[in-house]
Amino acid sequence: MFLTVDFSSSVPLYLQLRNQIVVGIAEGKLVPGERLPTIRALAEESGINMMTVSKAYQILRQEGYIVTDRRNGATVAAKNEVCVGPDTLRELRLRLSELRLSGMSKVDILALCEKLYEEGDGK
Repeated sequence: MFLTVDFSSSVPLYLQLRNQIVVGIAEGKLVPGERLPTIRALAEESGINMMTVSKAYQILRQEGYIVTDRRNGATVAAKNEVCVGPDTLRELRLRLSELRLSGMSKVDILALCEKLYEEGDGK
């Protein structure tokens, strides 16, 4: 898998995993129905604790990015199963506020968003 963790980052490891999996799904590196590594396998591959990986998977499941069951493990959810939660909206509002306070205009912010969105589509 394409995940890398930064042990010196202030971002908790479980959030680093969660964020990278979300980006991987958005960029098409992980597709609906694709099986993710088991918790044990990902923990060994990344060098982090199994409970940390389990926490990341739990959050991804709660947010609708993955589905889990005992037989098939964790798989990427269909896109229509994902819901945008209040935490994501609060984070977006904060980032927009930071961009606005840095002097960017609405037009510039939207252009930046469009550019980043298109990069995520692999265009």
